[in-house]
Amino acid sequence: MNNFTALLSGELQRMKKYNILIAGLFVAFIWIGVLYFTNIDDITSMVPLLIFIDATSMSMLLVGVTMFYEKQEGTIKTLLVSPINKAEYILAKTFANITSNIITLILIYAYAKVFKEINLHFLGLLGSVALIAFFHSLIGFILIYNTKDFTEMLMGMMKYFFIFTIPVLLEHIGLIDNETIKKILFIIPAKSSSILLQSTGGGVDAWEIWFSLIYLIIVSLILFYLVWKKFDDFAIKESGD
Repeated sequence: MNNFTALLSGELQRMKKYNILIAGLFVAFIWIGVLYFTNIDDITSMVPLLIFIDATSMSMLLVGVTMFYEKQEGTIKTLLVSPINKAEYILAKTFANITSNIITLILIYAYAKVFKEINLHFLGLLGSVALIAFFHSLIGFILIYNTKDFTEMLMGMMKYFFIFTIPVLLEHIGLIDNETIKKILFIIPAKSSSILLQSTGGGVDAWEIWFSLIYLIIVSLILFYLVWKKFDDFAIKESGD
């Protein structure tokens, strides 16, 4: 526990050092700008969409940025001979990402409460964002494991976004209304992420909420195991051995 706390603190300091937290705040203010220029008072339906895009894309990106900086500094190879548990290292990175996503959520929600109208359950949003950011941070690890440089990782992110996220966004805005396709989308984690965020405003069937929650937890645990299992191979590869 002490190791994890120290690692999480160090990870947040590293994100500050690399200006990653500043970049996260900048993105948050971009979302606020989008809401500001929207001529709609009640933005209840818009906020889950913006949070969905932020929690999925930024989680993958932040893991990539921090780990590529660590690769340049030779930090990753030292983990092989350090007393740090690799599970703690992975969790520290994912929780640092969750912290960044929660800061974005708080800023957007606070703006909406003060300047617009919003009817979303904040604690529900908080839990949903934490789970979604956790899952997509692990996706970021998988992308890092299978790419040689940051540009290749960004290309991997774009492929993931177009294959798994764009269809869910199209359904969310009503451009996909075929019932068969809607059912197929349930196999995509992004669909479960979207449902959990939408459910904080009500109007979502209970079975969809429970399915999405359980599904996302299960796939997150599976993905965590895969990330944990492959970490040593990745670290050895980065050490040049």
